[in-house]
Amino acid sequence: MRVFEKSKHEMITEFPQPSTKVPINSANNSYLYSKRVLDILLSLVGILLLLPFFLVICILIKSEDWRSTIFFKQQRVGRDGKMFFMYKFRSMVSNAEALKATLANQNEATGPIFKIKHDPRVTKIGRFIRKTSIDELPQLLNVLKGEMSLVGPRPPLPDEVALYTSYEKKRLAVTPGLTCYWQVSGRSSIGFEEWVALDLKYIQERCILVDLKLIFKTVFVLFGSNNAY
Repeated sequence: MRVFEKSKHEMITEFPQPSTKVPINSANNSYLYSKRVLDILLSLVGILLLLPFFLVICILIKSEDWRSTIFFKQQRVGRDGKMFFMYKFRSMVSNAEALKATLANQNEATGPIFKIKHDPRVTKIGRFIRKTSIDELPQLLNVLKGEMSLVGPRPPLPDEVALYTSYEKKRLAVTPGLTCYWQVSGRSSIGFEEWVALDLKYIQERCILVDLKLIFKTVFVLFGSNNAY
């Protein structure tokens, strides 16, 4: 039985670093060390506490389509253009990437982002775990590995970054995260330009207090959010 499914992006390519430096607040050793300790501790606790719940989600995904994979493994762009594989619970049909091109004219997002509120590729259990953001929880493994942080700009797809302007590439200046201002401010209802502005706001303001506030807000905002799809 296959457990992980790779995206269509098999070739790892390097993207240029942001051409214009963005001010990074509190990017000193004490903050970065504290942030990493917080990431490790909270992600470990989260994984241990959620293991029984993860098992239930795995069973539900397999019961809907036993031939499909449980986890979706997709290449994303991290800090300074470094590539990594991000993990998710699979919420779409197995040929979702192949179907994307046929749905291009239905895209409801602005900028280089692709999103459809009622995406036909999403499975029944997928709609639930996407609405509640349960599909994102396997990224706690990415946090443990240091590829992501609990708080930071969401990691984009390679084909999205290929369309970025030099201004938009500034959001790649820090380690991507599970949550940030975008997650607690409207998510999919927010246009791409405002999304980038919120990410740069975080990069300039980030500190342990801001990180803790965003983690706390995320718990209450994501579950049942009408703007998650």
